[in-house]
Amino acid sequence: MFRLRHQLQLGWRFYDADDYHSDGNKTKMAKGIPLTDQDRIPWLGELHKIIREGLSSENIVLACSALKRLYRNILTNGESSVLSQEVKKDEIPSSYPFFVHLDGSIELICQRLEKRKGHFMPSTLLKSQFDTLEPLSAPEHFIIINVEKNVSDIVSEIESTLVKSNFGSGSLFS
Repeated sequence: MFRLRHQLQLGWRFYDADDYHSDGNKTKMAKGIPLTDQDRIPWLGELHKIIREGLSSENIVLACSALKRLYRNILTNGESSVLSQEVKKDEIPSSYPFFVHLDGSIELICQRLEKRKGHFMPSTLLKSQFDTLEPLSAPEHFIIINVEKNVSDIVSEIESTLVKSNFGSGSLFS
């Protein structure tokens, strides 16, 4: 995420969701133990608060592994949305955030993860993330970007899509 953070030219504030994991979650992942929904829900609830506070004064980008529709719902509507009936597809507001799915093979992403220095999540957890992933679908606002490109091309494609889609007045979740 470091390279993406420093190449975005949007002038938006950047948040990396990994910076907000609890010590318990980081320890669990460092030991190669996948997080459960119960581990993730409080973290996602905190991210929702950060998003809402940030959007009150500026546009933001949040880099986050929002793997399930439930997780994306919590980011959008808060932790209390877990307790209520799940949002029906036709009830998602037009102000719903714009998601960017960075798509690539497990082999390519594993190679990139193994190059990271000092990160708490080992590449051995990648399979569990692929297994958990629920593809984005309508009416969620999203694009899929192939990560076999270099970072500059990925960033250009994201920025170009935001300009064309008129999402310059909201948030971007990746």
